[in-house]
Amino acid sequence: MDLLKVLPMAFVMVAGPQIISAFFFATSPSWKRISAAYVLGAAVSIALVVGAAYLLTKGAGEGDESDGGLTTTDYVILALLVYAAIRTYLKREESEPPKWMGKLQSATPKTTFVLGFLLLGFFPSDLVTSISVGSFLANHGDPYPHAIPFILLTLLFLALPALAIVGMGERAQTMLPRARDWMNQNSWVVSEVVIVFFIAIILSG
Repeated sequence: MDLLKVLPMAFVMVAGPQIISAFFFATSPSWKRISAAYVLGAAVSIALVVGAAYLLTKGAGEGDESDGGLTTTDYVILALLVYAAIRTYLKREESEPPKWMGKLQSATPKTTFVLGFLLLGFFPSDLVTSISVGSFLANHGDPYPHAIPFILLTLLFLALPALAIVGMGERAQTMLPRARDWMNQNSWVVSEVVIVFFIAIILSG
């Protein structure tokens, strides 16, 4: 199923400042409200971008019409994925989080909603990933609801730090910083693997 092929791309969506921000929110005094607002903002933007890409690809009229070879949309998706892979590799050494992240623990729900909307919708790697997923599903004749599991899995990843607080209590306070540091330093490797995997799927037809 094409649905299962796009699910791994959810990891690419959260790798980087997206998941690091979620860790900061989970360790703030008002973590419940701001974490929820962050995930909600992300949900809105991801659904919009994936939906827009899906509709534009459907409007192009290629869909199931191809004879088994690569379509124009496939080449566009491949170009976007190659860009994402190169960008991920070039940014791999940037292990220090941006300075603005130091202010996240004092953020308001409104601020985190906007941040979730912008980061997950318009951060370059996420914009490319969402467009690729929406275009891929449309180009293979899948209905838009097939994108919902991808969106939900992305949101689950973003919510994991807050869910860890709920499930582990004070123990999570020592575990989360270590998990955050690991993600910050190693997530690019997993992202590259997922992107290459998705490229291989498209090339295989």
